[in-house]
Amino acid sequence: MALTKAQKQVKLEALQVELSKATTLILTGFSGLTVEQDFELRKQLRQAGGHYRVVKNSLAERASKGSPAGKILASLKGVSSIAYTSGDGVALAKALQKYVKDNPGVVVKAGVVEGTAISAAEVAQLAQTPSKEELYAKLLFLIQAPAQRLVTVLAATGRSTAVVIDQAVQAKKFAE
Repeated sequence: MALTKAQKQVKLEALQVELSKATTLILTGFSGLTVEQDFELRKQLRQAGGHYRVVKNSLAERASKGSPAGKILASLKGVSSIAYTSGDGVALAKALQKYVKDNPGVVVKAGVVEGTAISAAEVAQLAQTPSKEELYAKLLFLIQAPAQRLVTVLAATGRSTAVVIDQAVQAKKFAE
């Protein structure tokens, strides 16, 4: 059943709203995916906090006009889909790259991160970036390390003194 012009306009506006909220968008192409494979991809991207839509090229182009995503969605060719999130873009890129590695029918074409267009190679590099939690843990370790070293040095003096006294007692150096 064909969509009416009003229904198409509603779909266009909904996509515009979704794309305007997205901080990370990855453009993909696909061929030969089964329904089960598509379902699995959508499931993995949802778990990463993202959304996945197969879009008509003309609809994507119209919906992205005036947005940062317009740079990569302007002249699409072939079958296209978009994965996007307003959350952690690294998690989205990791989930998508993992799926692409296992399913050669899906190809990453380009992306937009925080308003900057990136290539497919840069999307792969983004997927190699540690997650926010990992970066926070590393930062906390670096902040905590000097204090931990200071405590170790201060404790070493008392510990060394105790060891020397213990050895002297065992050697009966304090005998009268």
